[in-house]
Amino acid sequence: MNKEGACLTGSTATNSSNLDAAVALFHSLSDPARLAIVGRLAEGEARVVDLTGKLGLAQSTVSAHVACLRDCGLVTGRPEGRQMFYSLTHPELLDVLASAETLLAATGTTVALCPNYGTRARTGATIDSKESLR
Repeated sequence: MNKEGACLTGSTATNSSNLDAAVALFHSLSDPARLAIVGRLAEGEARVVDLTGKLGLAQSTVSAHVACLRDCGLVTGRPEGRQMFYSLTHPELLDVLASAETLLAATGTTVALCPNYGTRARTGATIDSKESLR
């Protein structure tokens, strides 16, 4: 439910826009690099150079992902001299991630085995009918 008490799965026009916003939120977090950036920023503010060192990604890649998160309203920048320090805009995002971790622990590997979005879908691997689904 959102803060107005409306369920995100409703079918009215208002709930449709809530659903669209939820889809955009989860899509913004669906990239491994963006999720890693959010995880690092959960520890405190950081510059792009700090993020590149931590994530092992090119500066341009990190900058593009930070811009995406900033455009989504999840990250904000604080200028200090010629540097920009980024931080999470809303601490509630940490609650969402904690809930996701709880859900992942409860479902085990089920999400990873999802044929559309799981690990195998990203790598193009197929499940052999004789393979165990541990």
